[in-house]
Formats: sequence, structure tokens, C-alpha cells
Amino acid sequence: MAYVPIQDLLKTTDESVYKLVVLASKRALELGAGSEKLVEAAPNTKLTSIALKEIIENKVNCKEAKK
Repeated sequence: MAYVPIQDLLKTTDESVYKLVVLASKRALELGAGSEKLVEAAPNTKLTSIALKEIIENKVNCKEAKK
């Protein structure tokens, strides 16, 4: 995966590093459990890289939890 500046990734999570980490880890776990990839990636691409690529392309986003 090409280098993606952290600032671009943070724009998708309202500038929250915590939200970005949680979203990427949850999506990587979903991919590991067999979810279909939402972006094109080589077969040997790491799941975390695929998750970050999906986030930067706005294929995956976070929802606010109800309080």
C-alpha cells in the first residue's frame, strides 16, 4: 500500500486517533473472519493495510454510539 498521511486518515474520523485505531482494528478483524474486501488488493496484502485503504476511500466509516 502506498504511504497515506495520517492527516488524511484522521479526516475520516473527526480528527480522532482513537476512532481511527478502533475502526481499522475492527475492520481488520472482520476481514480476517471472512468479510469481503471493499477495495482491490493483492492476495498477500496485510489485513490492516486493506482496512486502512477502505477507510481512506470512504468505503468504511464509523457510526456514533447512542448514549
